[in-house]
Amino acid sequence: MSTSMGPRSSGADVTRRPVLASYDDYLDAQKAVDTLSDNGFPVQNTAIVGVDVRIVESVLGRLTWGKAAMSGMFSGAWFGVLIGLFVGLFSSTTGSLFPLVGLGLLYGAAFGIVWGLVSHALTGGKRDFVSRQQLQAARYDVLCEQSVIAEAKKILGLGGTWPPEPTATAPTTSPVEDAAGTVTDTVADMTDGNGLPPATA
Repeated sequence: MSTSMGPRSSGADVTRRPVLASYDDYLDAQKAVDTLSDNGFPVQNTAIVGVDVRIVESVLGRLTWGKAAMSGMFSGAWFGVLIGLFVGLFSSTTGSLFPLVGLGLLYGAAFGIVWGLVSHALTGGKRDFVSRQQLQAARYDVLCEQSVIAEAKKILGLGGTWPPEPTATAPTTSPVEDAAGTVTDTVADMTDGNGLPPATA
């Protein structure tokens, strides 16, 4: 198990690192880096890059004045409860926690309703819908520095050496040698092996 920090490319473009592995889901890419980290690999030499990233906006429904007020009310109520709880915990008055939380809930909800209506009015009717946005990528590449990619492949069980060894190729002949061999075979077929044409009946 390696515990060396390994090289670090400070300020370098991490997208130029070679691809260690590619995944269809971000969680799988995250799991791969987490596995490297658990095995003592210097994960500062890795990067997760989303390829062909796009923004997907799912429209949930039409935004009306009522929905704007309700959304603001819930947001303000939660914020008011937190403020009331915070103030109540540090208050010196005994038994003031619940009253402060209740007041925070009421004032927060009221402020949220006003804020929701004002925010909706400021849009000028140009965005009368509720939506949810998220980033999606076609795939997620885990990149790794060339100098330590062999160790990363071994930890992830990807196998093989890096860089791959060159494969042996069969020797090839030149076009002239191929043409000469073709002529020799043709002459051999037209003679009886002694350089004479075959006898005919």
